[in-house]
Amino acid sequence: MKTKSKSMPTLKSDAAAENFVASADLSKYDLSGFKPMKFEIEAKSAALNLRLPQSLLNAVKVRAKAKGIPYTRYVRMLLETDLAKPSA
Repeated sequence: MKTKSKSMPTLKSDAAAENFVASADLSKYDLSGFKPMKFEIEAKSAALNLRLPQSLLNAVKVRAKAKGIPYTRYVRMLLETDLAKPSA
């Protein structure tokens, strides 16, 4: 018989998250909605100035807002994702 999974609690700080992960039995929680995430550790030491049609920039900003991230990070994520694909 399948047991019902618990939903994840809302954690308000890194310390609370670390404490939860260290002490909780994560097999009891529904993690199906979680997606891998990439942490931005590398320093940003170069800049790119790019001219775009206003409509394209607006569309990028809307998509980034829907994902809950700044639009510049979204553009960087798109570049990284494309470059991670094997060359054709």
